[in-house]
Amino acid sequence: MTTARVGHRPPRSPAARSGAAGTAEEAEARALRRRRRLRSRLTALAFLAPLAVYLGAFYVYPLYRNLDLSLRDYTVRSFVAGDAPFSGWDNFRTVLDDPTFGPALRHTMLFTFVSIAFQYVLGLALAVFFNRHFRLAGTLRALFLIPWLLPLIVSASTWSWMFNSESGVINYALHLVGASPVDWLTSPDWALTSVVIANIWIGIPFNLVILYSGLQNIPAELYEAASLDGASAWQQFRRITFPLLRPVSAITLLLGLVYTLKVFDLIWIMTKGGPDDSSSTLATWSYQLGFGSLLPKFGPGAAVGNILILIALVFGLLYIRVQRRQEA
Repeated sequence: MTTARVGHRPPRSPAARSGAAGTAEEAEARALRRRRRLRSRLTALAFLAPLAVYLGAFYVYPLYRNLDLSLRDYTVRSFVAGDAPFSGWDNFRTVLDDPTFGPALRHTMLFTFVSIAFQYVLGLALAVFFNRHFRLAGTLRALFLIPWLLPLIVSASTWSWMFNSESGVINYALHLVGASPVDWLTSPDWALTSVVIANIWIGIPFNLVILYSGLQNIPAELYEAASLDGASAWQQFRRITFPLLRPVSAITLLLGLVYTLKVFDLIWIMTKGGPDDSSSTLATWSYQLGFGSLLPKFGPGAAVGNILILIALVFGLLYIRVQRRQEA
């Protein structure tokens, strides 16, 4: 009679061994998937890290510093030492009570919306014109990009010379047709108009390029079908081109709004916000407060800058919301 040994396990069946092996393989597969997901996330973070550093260094930190400047009573000494006392909303109250705020805000709105309206309309007209693919269309389209490619200081200096009251080419042209010369840059009635004209000229190529690229995505079959149905060129534009171009138009107008609100160098080079603040905007006024005198007002200057950022943010969000409602 054979006695079974204590602790001896009976041999596992092939099915049990197969199940154990399958469980081990599944666990190894899950571990391998986790390692792959971890590697994928680390790779994504590695690609995002330079962008995050760039945004933090050149956007987040400057915005934080500008907000800190607007909430403290900074002088030249405290700006260097970094011990400016906290003043709360005093700088904002100072700016809002300043008699320059109203005209600067009004000039900013006029400069922005008139510029955007003309840039978009003229840019769209040129985009539709060049979409006909006639001979030399590419060459002419490239020539229209020159204002966009020139350094802004060159464009502003050129327009300053053209608008010169005594030797400018525009007054010379007015003289040839028998009109009286205009003090474009030195008259309070014409200074803002002058910088608006120059800004429109600079911004047309941007609208032309973006809108022209949008026109390329509209199927030509739609125009062919409309022509067979007897639709005129205006009806084709109103029923096909403009509705299908709406998403591209939204991006174009939004980018133009954000860019035009903060235009500073063009106005500063041409008029410095004058004469008598007749062409002063929030951007030029912020610079004048912060850097335009021997005793700079860093706090109020930063407050004006924050107000300008807030205006751009509000208009941008409102425009995006309106566009989404229209698309829905």
